[in-house]
Amino acid sequence: MVRKKGVYERYIKRPQDLLLSSVALLLLSPILLIVAVLVRMKLGGPVLFSQERPGLNDKIFKMYKFRTMTDERDSNGELLSDSIRLTSFGKLLRSTSLDELPELWNIVRGDMALIGPRPLLVQYLSLYNEHQKRRHEVRPGLTGYAQVNGRNAISWEQKFNLDVNYVDQISFSGDWRIIFFTIKKVFIREGINSETSATMEYFQGSKVKS
Repeated sequence: MVRKKGVYERYIKRPQDLLLSSVALLLLSPILLIVAVLVRMKLGGPVLFSQERPGLNDKIFKMYKFRTMTDERDSNGELLSDSIRLTSFGKLLRSTSLDELPELWNIVRGDMALIGPRPLLVQYLSLYNEHQKRRHEVRPGLTGYAQVNGRNAISWEQKFNLDVNYVDQISFSGDWRIIFFTIKKVFIREGINSETSATMEYFQGSKVKS
């Protein structure tokens, strides 16, 4: 069954995303430059972290973020844990969401939207149940419904339920509410980490398969 799209999603959402992300890139270019220089000085190169992520209809794209971790490795050449490689500077970038700013370019390209389910790892695609797969019926977002309702401090199941809830209720007013709540969350730095890890734990699949 094909999901029915409303007028906002069909005709307004993408042009609005393109306009807002282009303006944001222009206005924030000095901040982007400063952060890039600081990342280079404190963490080394490359300044940008890129990784393949699944987008609309599971199409794979390369997502860009500012680097927040070092490349420290153990004696066997294996990367150390996130908690060790995530420096205080990296934590600051994440808590202020400055590391996410390069994703504005992904929005301009059409890989992402301003609002939508966050793009997760490609390896998760085979782990989703039918309900969770529905998060890919829309472009992934720079921020989303789950991000303003707990972000990394809620469980994977809660996060996916919020994602699908967003997919079913996309609206102009809803998107702008998420934008305003996101700005609030950034300022109070809430829900950045999970309760048990420096970053969100890997998704292992759900007990309920559908």
